[in-house]
Amino acid sequence: MTTGAPTTPCTTRPRRSRLRRYLPLGVAAWLVLEIWLLTLVAGAAGGLAVFLLIVAGFVAGSVVIKRAGRRAFQSLNEALQRGGSPERGGGNGLLMLGGLLLMIPGLVSDAAGLLLLVPPVQRAVSRVAENALDKRLRTAAPGSLGDAFQQARMHRPDGKVVQGEVIRQDRPEPGEEHRPPLTR
Repeated sequence: MTTGAPTTPCTTRPRRSRLRRYLPLGVAAWLVLEIWLLTLVAGAAGGLAVFLLIVAGFVAGSVVIKRAGRRAFQSLNEALQRGGSPERGGGNGLLMLGGLLLMIPGLVSDAAGLLLLVPPVQRAVSRVAENALDKRLRTAAPGSLGDAFQQARMHRPDGKVVQGEVIRQDRPEPGEEHRPPLTR
């Protein structure tokens, strides 16, 4: 059956990014490494020690996440009471990530989570992440989401939000009744 649409002799799939290509392989290697290290520790210290390490990591991670969340909420609350925005670089996001890595069973994730709890490491990771994000936003293609963020940053570099209400003054056409807005 022919549709009359022109056909191309060879259709090519779009190239996958390096991240999409290698991320599953990296996750699989990380899981194998975690399991291998846990079996080594279980062989050397016993299964009870591994179980206690996993439970201790989970409890420590949940405490870190709870404290970081409370601190982030307090910072946001204080900023809203002042009428400004929360300070940049508070580190609460990296603290929460560190707590999450502590909660994941495994020794490599625990080591990474403990590293993220150290303030100099937090500052370095935050600086690298901000620079990478800024570079990515600067090179964003027109019409993409990154371009929208870049445009918003150009027009409002201070990040202030202007409170207001949009009022639309349309006149109803003849023979049509005027309806008020659905929300107020």
